[in-house]
Amino acid sequence: MINKSADRLLMLPRPAKRLLAVTVDTVLCVFCVWLAISLRLEVWHSWHLAHWRAMVAAPLLALPLFVAFGLYRAIFRYASGASALAIVRACFLFGLVYCIVVTGIGIPGVPRSIGVMVPLLLFVMISGSRALARHWLGGTYTYVRNRHSLPQVYIYGAGQAGRQLAAALNHGHDMVVRGFVDDDRQLQDALMDGLRVRTPEWLLANARAQGVTDILLAMPSASHARRAEILNALLPLHLHVRMLPGLDQLASGKVQVNDLNEVRIEDLLGRDTVPPVADLLHRNLSGKVVLVTGAGGSIGSELCRQIAQQRPRMLLLVEWSEFALYAIHGELEKAVAGLKVVPLLASVCDEPRMQAIMQAFRPDTVYHAAAYKHVPLVEHNPAQGLRNNVLGTFITARMARACGVGRFVLVSTDKAVRPTNIMGASKRLAEMVLQGLAQEPSATCFSMVRFGNVLGSSGSVVPLFQRQIAAGGPITLTHEDITRYFMTIPEAAQLVIQAGAMANGGEVFVLDMGEPVRIIDLARRMVELSGRSVRDDDNPHGDIELQVTGLRPGEKLYEELLIEDNALSTPHPRIRMAQEPCLASAQLWPLLEELQRLMAAGDVGAGKALLKQLVPGYRPHAEVVDWIHMARQTRKQMAVVDSAPAPAPAPAPAPAPAPVAVPAAVVPQATGEAPAAPACPKGVGQPIPLSS
Repeated sequence: MINKSADRLLMLPRPAKRLLAVTVDTVLCVFCVWLAISLRLEVWHSWHLAHWRAMVAAPLLALPLFVAFGLYRAIFRYASGASALAIVRACFLFGLVYCIVVTGIGIPGVPRSIGVMVPLLLFVMISGSRALARHWLGGTYTYVRNRHSLPQVYIYGAGQAGRQLAAALNHGHDMVVRGFVDDDRQLQDALMDGLRVRTPEWLLANARAQGVTDILLAMPSASHARRAEILNALLPLHLHVRMLPGLDQLASGKVQVNDLNEVRIEDLLGRDTVPPVADLLHRNLSGKVVLVTGAGGSIGSELCRQIAQQRPRMLLLVEWSEFALYAIHGELEKAVAGLKVVPLLASVCDEPRMQAIMQAFRPDTVYHAAAYKHVPLVEHNPAQGLRNNVLGTFITARMARACGVGRFVLVSTDKAVRPTNIMGASKRLAEMVLQGLAQEPSATCFSMVRFGNVLGSSGSVVPLFQRQIAAGGPITLTHEDITRYFMTIPEAAQLVIQAGAMANGGEVFVLDMGEPVRIIDLARRMVELSGRSVRDDDNPHGDIELQVTGLRPGEKLYEELLIEDNALSTPHPRIRMAQEPCLASAQLWPLLEELQRLMAAGDVGAGKALLKQLVPGYRPHAEVVDWIHMARQTRKQMAVVDSAPAPAPAPAPAPAPAPVAVPAAVVPQATGEAPAAPACPKGVGQPIPLSS
């Protein structure tokens, strides 16, 4: 009510505001005279004719002085020290004149002390009225002036969290809360804190007409599936949607504006996380020495966080990136007090270093997450990709076996299934390395865990889309029909730990990733829930364009999780066990040695051919796109062109001989064929083989 009154006052034209100020000051002058007489006579005195003379004299003397000193030129809400000084001067001069008239000259029936009391009371009243106006209208004016440009918000959820959020927003001037939306029929059309609770259908029908710009989802107890349902229903509105986190993140019990988050991709997927099995989580971790390779990566760092919560005796972090190792080591030391965390700079391809680490610490469990995983980068650098992903796995696994490690778990990928790129083929070959080691007598239990994309990992499409949306687009897609599986990093790490605990040796565990998601649909949802629209043929004036750039070398339209459709169930509802074929170790090791020799020699073409022989279902990209290989071929072509002999100069034309009669039988007949082209010099114009 107070804000509405201030709105009306502030919207008045300037002359009306001045007239209102003059009226208020006149009333204050009259009131001060009456109050002074009442105080002097010590009774609430009724007004007499004699008193009216003193009351009329007060505004007649005061108002001209107030005008002369500029009290009505100043804007109350911006009143400063100069305005206060003007009030002091005007009231002092008024007091001097009024005291001469009432006290010095005198008005019959009016006590002479009134001439002193009225100026003092009027100074207090005028100063107080200006201070009140400045306090009341100062912030309100700015708010009223800007409120139409502020986000116009509806809060989805009229429960306790929604009401607390509305109260927090009303204390600030960052958003304008227009009302609530709720599915509960008992709350619909009710008033809560002066705000109407609307139905979802009303919001869908009236959001545009009402100028709504933002939706704040305040349903912290709702499941992921319910959140996804609500978000999908809001997509056609093209509103900026933000949400409160879950109940586990609102432990303080008080909702604040800072708790609002942008919509996460996991909320769009609608996956509800299955609670972990406690026994599987701590079985191979509690009180043990645990080693994680690739500890600074997306999966490796989350594995370390999950492992640290299970209180191992010692956690060994193996990482080749100094900065990544520094970051995860510092985080873990602060997060878990008393945990012994050892940062170890090492490459998994460095056999002496890995042997020294295994022998010194004798880990009980190893999680091997070190790998190159970016498909185009590995396709352009195949030798390093194969060396790190295959040879690094082989070295680490052999050193673990030699040092008596109890369990060795490889973090694999869905790209290992019928791969079309070297990264996927290298991960499948890494799986085969462990399957081969599992065939041989050993005290180490080798197993693999295979899953798809994890949200927010380095190189993931989701952070890329977020950056492109923030920059105003365009969003780049490689193909309109490309699909991928998605899972959150914490869920993936927990399932990796639980799967490794169920292994008996040689198993390939597959995580249930839910349904695959079309990347173009994902991009559209992210754009629309950011409050923007997609620019396409149907909406040429949209905000962000989707650009299709074409599949990159080795990229697949869709991913799979199983080579053979014969997965077995396990005690965990989200983990299955695949039965994948594998070469016998006696056949596999010589072929691995040959692959290593070819990669060391830089023979990428032959290496890809051998990789195709090793990995069933591998369908390589036809062209070799290794940067070094292509650079060598370009230099060879340039060298051949430079070494080609220069053509001999044409001889001077001889004088035309006299025509000689030729028998008709000797003259060739026209056949319609072009004369044969001269042969190119050797090597020039000939196709260069892609493999050396």
